[in-house]
Amino acid sequence: GCVLVVSVIEQLAQWHNSTVKAAVERLCDYIPGNLCLCTISFSIDREMNADVVCHSLRLCKQDPGQPLCHLYSPPKLYHLYQLTHPSSFIFLPLQKSFMGFSSVCAFPLLANLCEKIKYVLRNKLPFEDFDGDKFSTFPTLRGYHWRGRDCNDKNTTVYPGRRPDNWDVKSDSNCNGIWGVDPKDGIPYEEKFCKGAGSKGVVLLGDSAGAHFHIPPEWMTVTQMSAKSFANLPMAFSDELDWPQFSEITGFLNSTIGGWTDSLYLRLRKRNRCNHRDLQNISQNGMLRFFTFFLNITSADNLARNQLLDNPAIVIYATIGNDVCNGNRDTLAHMTTPKEMLSNVVQALRYLDSRLPNGSHVILTGLVDGRFLWDNLHDRYHPLGQLNKDVTYSQLYSFLDCLQVSPCSGWLTPNETLRNLTSERALQLSNVLKEIARSEKFANFDIFYMDFPLRQTAEEWSKMGGEPWQLIEPVDGFHPSQIAAALGTGITWQKALHEWPQVLGKENPFNDQIEAVFKDQGGH
Repeated sequence: GCVLVVSVIEQLAQWHNSTVKAAVERLCDYIPGNLCLCTISFSIDREMNADVVCHSLRLCKQDPGQPLCHLYSPPKLYHLYQLTHPSSFIFLPLQKSFMGFSSVCAFPLLANLCEKIKYVLRNKLPFEDFDGDKFSTFPTLRGYHWRGRDCNDKNTTVYPGRRPDNWDVKSDSNCNGIWGVDPKDGIPYEEKFCKGAGSKGVVLLGDSAGAHFHIPPEWMTVTQMSAKSFANLPMAFSDELDWPQFSEITGFLNSTIGGWTDSLYLRLRKRNRCNHRDLQNISQNGMLRFFTFFLNITSADNLARNQLLDNPAIVIYATIGNDVCNGNRDTLAHMTTPKEMLSNVVQALRYLDSRLPNGSHVILTGLVDGRFLWDNLHDRYHPLGQLNKDVTYSQLYSFLDCLQVSPCSGWLTPNETLRNLTSERALQLSNVLKEIARSEKFANFDIFYMDFPLRQTAEEWSKMGGEPWQLIEPVDGFHPSQIAAALGTGITWQKALHEWPQVLGKENPFNDQIEAVFKDQGGH
């Protein structure tokens, strides 16, 4: 964190030919509200990089027997000595200011927000949910960016995805915007338009890729930085730096982070307008192996589906790398084994069988081949390195690995043998999922398998004139980008359309009539 902030400050000073103090003030002017909590007055030697500064502040340290972690190339001899022997008095004003960030939740202005974020991180449920039905009228803090928007947060029997109560003659019980009676024939609109339409929702059980983790590159690219760059910062933090509203499975808003939005939910909604708002994104950041992720879901009872009252659902299981990705030095020893994978996934499917309405579907998504990351990024410049051409993704990966916070030590490494072994294990685990889909049977859903469509996505993007590196998030160099998410949706849809048409259901012939009747009645 210190290296990131100091890098941005140094580059702002360089780009605007200003003092460091002026650069700090400029950065604080960019950041909205009261989120900028420090004022700093000091000077940095132009030959000192962020690594030297942060070690001098003792915010970065070298434990005995551990390597010296640095993002930038090693500095000159004098500053290298400072890096390895930080004094206790260098940059004391900066040290005091930065130390406040380690206990940022102690600030009165942020204490309340921190408590809310801790709640949603712990429970993966909306913080603002007055009736306790797991749906909200508030967008962030696991609200309707993550699950269909509640249309009555004072009534626990009203929520997206339920079967209509008495055909919604008097009110909209399932929040799809369709209710009331047609005065021409006395038939309830919900019955006329949605009866027999095969309405179903979409649920994602995913990782940070499914949640659509994204750090805007303009937050650390000084040549693009302005107050506008940080306008979405409060919302982004309240959504855990995830953007599920633009994601591949549950996206429903036009993207504001580049690319475009195309999602399984939007296509299901277009196919059958009665599916409006029936979505749940139960994804989680962090390197959680499947079993830990599954335990978190079941213990908090995150899945909002009632077998007796609700419509069937399409459930996508897509933790595309967590079972092989970790930040441990002995990364192979911490990967899920095929035997563990089999046991964990079957246990999870049994849980889903006890919760999902009859007629549901489950799609298991295979693990990605993450060698794509190193192959396409390692020699490119990271946003932090674009101004001075001094930080490549290879340097970033090594820095994170040294700190033991790499999102995937097995793939984000110059060690080709390790990258190959990680992909070999990923393929083994994907084959386990494929065999489960082939052999296991459940009472309330059928089950399918599909490979993660990275190769097809890259081919499709290449036909459109794009480059492979554009399919990867530029800041973390790890997650699929908005472009990759949108292209992946189309590939997944076409596979389902041709191989599993029963999953998608039939097209509703009343879609145009629904839009005509309800376009002005809150169904947007």
